Amino acid sequence: MSSGLIAPRRPGLRPDRASFAQALRAEWVKFRTVRGWVIAMIVAALITVFLGIFAAGNLSIGCQSRPNGPVLTGRACTPHFPIGPDGEAVVDSYYFAHQTLTGNGSITVRVASLTGLYSSNGKGGQNPLAGMTKGLVPWAKAGIIVTDGMRPGSAYAAVMVTGAHGVRMQDNYVHDTAGLTGQATATSPRWLRLIRSGDTITGYDSADGSHWSLVGSTVLTGLRHSVQAGLFVTSPIYTVTAQSFGSSTTHGGPSQATAAFDDISRRGTWPAKAWIGTEVGTGAASPGTGIGYVRVTPGAVTVSGSGDIAPLATGPGASGPVSVFEQPLTGLFAGLIAIVVVAAMFFTVEYRRGLIRTTLAASPRRGRVLAAKATVVGAVAFVVGLVASVLAITLGLPRQRNQGSYVLPASMLTELRVIVGTAALVAITAVMAVAIGAILRRSAAAVTAAIVVIVLPFLLAVTVLPVSVAAWVLRLTPAAGFAIEQSIPHYPQVSSVISPADGSYPLPPWGGFAVLCAWAVVALAGAYVLLRRRDA
Repeated sequence: MSSGLIAPRRPGLRPDRASFAQALRAEWVKFRTVRGWVIAMIVAALITVFLGIFAAGNLSIGCQSRPNGPVLTGRACTPHFPIGPDGEAVVDSYYFAHQTLTGNGSITVRVASLTGLYSSNGKGGQNPLAGMTKGLVPWAKAGIIVTDGMRPGSAYAAVMVTGAHGVRMQDNYVHDTAGLTGQATATSPRWLRLIRSGDTITGYDSADGSHWSLVGSTVLTGLRHSVQAGLFVTSPIYTVTAQSFGSSTTHGGPSQATAAFDDISRRGTWPAKAWIGTEVGTGAASPGTGIGYVRVTPGAVTVSGSGDIAPLATGPGASGPVSVFEQPLTGLFAGLIAIVVVAAMFFTVEYRRGLIRTTLAASPRRGRVLAAKATVVGAVAFVVGLVASVLAITLGLPRQRNQGSYVLPASMLTELRVIVGTAALVAITAVMAVAIGAILRRSAAAVTAAIVVIVLPFLLAVTVLPVSVAAWVLRLTPAAGFAIEQSIPHYPQVSSVISPADGSYPLPPWGGFAVLCAWAVVALAGAYVLLRRRDA
């Protein structure tokens, strides 16, 4: 049997390399000659593609262009979102008390207090503040800002106090740096300062107005000579997720924040006129309550506003039908089941039929046999995963957009990482299943164990476990590897729930993939040790 599976040795090829090449060829011949395994791999690809296309088109989006107008569907309902300087879709809605700063200069203020209101019943309408509860949402923001324009998505830098995250300096929507901790209250105010020098904006904070600390500095490339600068307040939608085994529900509504500013001083070229109050970014794509104001009294300015200045996120609180690039890959978990079954049986079937003795006789180095089997299955799984990913994305994304969903933009490199990373995820998962098969040696036990260890944690995290428990499952189990599909980073300054259903994972893409690789290495090491110690 083995003579027909061994490749002829090329002159000059070292014996150890020749032996591995022969083992690799033999294992490949075994794999491709079993029709059931080949069919299973094709079925896995088809399942991934068809379920992904179904998930991409499983939307029902309707809207009205005007009150009492005809109901529209599909692309006619796709909202428009501004794009920030770094290419991300953003929410840019706040109330702004501003003036024009020409050239270099600075502004210093004391935030004497920050208070707020929020709704937990989703009501808005003509009087959004009716029935609201007193309190601040965690990412309510009030402070000073320098912005390149009033158009949503303009470059900016701001230093601010927040509802529950202390002082922060944020710029261009995605960058966030922490400053002093604690809230701004009447008994514990915060002093803030922004200094412009060319394109460089530097932020400082102080607890007493005398001792200042650097919070951060940023360069806004191409900043205009004359910019808008002043006081701003915003407060994102209030959301609460109730967690339970089997389901989670989210409810909430609009919120409003109000800040009192005093001890205001400015340096540089500012106009000698009153603050101008403007609500920036009103409309469906910028979820403010529509109520904001600026009130000037001797020595103080009060500003109230709602909305957010942040990257656009999916999930609860998203302002419209928003989805992610990788959504058509939803069917991958089902395709993985078929691949895991084949990979686990690639070892166990030889034990069941007694062929393992022939295999080890032809290649006595058992580690080489394990490596050859893992390489063959991993390579086949990678190709299957790559083809399935390309087809699912190519066919699913247009369908997703035609349904009216706004797909968050991602760079070409990110899209490539998602597609190739998904194929690598499938390959490493298959290699791990091969190792489990070598450890357990019985098909039923190996297949069951592989599915329980690899696929089941992801299914539980998505459909059954509470969000907090699911987050730990997605950190510690092989299911962490699915983070490689995440195209949009999880920004800490955005109040969003970590949920794979919304394309959000607790670990960064390569961090999650590293966890999966670590599990695969452990499984292979265990398989290698047991292969050497046990009889065939």
